[in-house]
Amino acid sequence: MSVIREIPEIAGLDARQSLLRIPQELDVPLTPRVRSLIDTAEFRRLSKVSQLGLVTLVYPGATHTRFEHSLGVYRLALLFLKQLSYDERFAATVQPEEAEALIAAALLHDLGHWPYCHPIEDLQLPGVPRHERLAERYLLTSQVGEILQREWRISPEKVLSLLNDKGESPSSRILSSILSCPIDIDKMDYLSRDSLHAGVPYGRHFDQQRLIGSLCLNEAGDNLAITDKGRTAAEMMVFARYVMFSEVYWHHTVRSATAMLQRAFFLLQPQLDFGTLFQLGESDWIAALARLAGTEPAGELVNGLFGPQRSLYKRLVQYSYFEQREMYERLARRPYAWLVNVAEQFAARLASHLGEPIAAHEVLFDAPPVEREIEFNVDVYFPKDQRYRKLESVSPVVRALAKEQFDDYVKRVRVYVHPRIVGRLRGVAELERLLNHAIDDCDAGRVR
Repeated sequence: MSVIREIPEIAGLDARQSLLRIPQELDVPLTPRVRSLIDTAEFRRLSKVSQLGLVTLVYPGATHTRFEHSLGVYRLALLFLKQLSYDERFAATVQPEEAEALIAAALLHDLGHWPYCHPIEDLQLPGVPRHERLAERYLLTSQVGEILQREWRISPEKVLSLLNDKGESPSSRILSSILSCPIDIDKMDYLSRDSLHAGVPYGRHFDQQRLIGSLCLNEAGDNLAITDKGRTAAEMMVFARYVMFSEVYWHHTVRSATAMLQRAFFLLQPQLDFGTLFQLGESDWIAALARLAGTEPAGELVNGLFGPQRSLYKRLVQYSYFEQREMYERLARRPYAWLVNVAEQFAARLASHLGEPIAAHEVLFDAPPVEREIEFNVDVYFPKDQRYRKLESVSPVVRALAKEQFDDYVKRVRVYVHPRIVGRLRGVAELERLLNHAIDDCDAGRVR
């Protein structure tokens, strides 16, 4: 029997003596050292951070937390390691203590997340730390790091190296790929969990058991791969992610709320204490923003999102890669401060055209951020031929998504406006001309 399967948490999958139940009817094995980690204040904080944030304004059931998701990822890490332990090359390369480090990393992978961190990180504002930096601080300076060293006999630095994808040895690269690759444990959990709680089927239409059962190593022996038995399941997982982005994460109303939050945060940033703000749970985080915003423009945006009566901005126009590509490419992946300038110039031109005041914050732009999503590729092993092929070379679905840029097809450029003016603006025939002029002004440095 593989020594890896004797690791207490992996053995707990079958022993079923101490379990925690999470949706949907999944039993998560708990050991004393896992309990010690999840009972820390740093980990408990994740129970106050929702997984999908503003998605709940459109899909009200999607209130699950980073805490639940982290337990789901930890469980999948155990299943991945158990399956891979039957692979002779994996068992010969990965030592039990390294597998234990992966288990801890899977459990703690979201430790640094704070409320709404992904839309705020997309702004790339100076002084706003990446959530990975907060995770590093928690691992190195809190009770979490002490427990890792005392009860797990693992250095926090080892966990950090796995989380930061800095593996140099073959074993580290293998384990890092379990955490971050096209079929990693994070994506496998959040796709199905987000789909379940949102009440949509899209993220659950792939065979997890089949995919896990096909796990193996690539030809070089330093990365995750699958056998041909898992090819269809991998294709469906890639497609599930595409549809979840299109229908849930980048739903036009979700993105309206995202644009409102981003502009409010941008307006308030000079007054924010990031060190304190990013340690708060969600309700305290919202309250802190609302207090600072007051009745200023940022306050109207924050109140529209989180106040007693929801008031979201309305979509005026949108541009995509396959429709109005020229306008899309003028606005996609531009710095956020530049987008704000364009929105303000556009608001001024619209006000002049209508002959009535339009405040700068009443026009918002939402565009694909500078950073793209990762590509979709994984090696597939065909035992009969004893040959590896790239998934995209044997899958037209994956090939299309990989070559045609996933981001460009699920992420639109959208212009949102305050509900009070949307009706009149939709009747303006010269929207695109006015928008082009606003872009030209900002590109040329001509700001009114």
